[in-house]
Amino acid sequence: MQDMIFKHTLPVQLRFNDIDALGHVNNSIYFTFYDLGKARYFEDVKRSPINWNDADLVIANINANFLLPVFMHEKIAVQTATISIGNKSLKVAQRIINIETKEIKATCETILVGFDVKTSSAKEISDAWREAISFYEERDFSKKPQIRPE
Repeated sequence: MQDMIFKHTLPVQLRFNDIDALGHVNNSIYFTFYDLGKARYFEDVKRSPINWNDADLVIANINANFLLPVFMHEKIAVQTATISIGNKSLKVAQRIINIETKEIKATCETILVGFDVKTSSAKEISDAWREAISFYEERDFSKKPQIRPE
């Protein structure tokens, strides 16, 4: 993740209630930052607001690493990029950085699954998402992986 190019950066304002008794941002708050980063990232990718009542991507897995504490008066941002797209899922990388020092404070990888709201079941990642992400990231995510017969 260190060498990744993150085209999407969202500054995050720290609030007093984000800070725990040890004087740094509580670990549960990071997930709020990551969610905000993903929401803005996908809106920028689609170039329009997302109707979250009709969302066609849902979170299936999140893995987070806390590297350095974030303190109250730090200026931070969450960066987001798509790593890969499979048939029914995509993987997003995120990191929280100190804007001034460029220190990486935390990292996160999230797997999102294509979702059909009407049937409440998994579905393939749409060509519209593949095209929009490919355009935004300036990488080709259009090819669907081949499913190998067992």
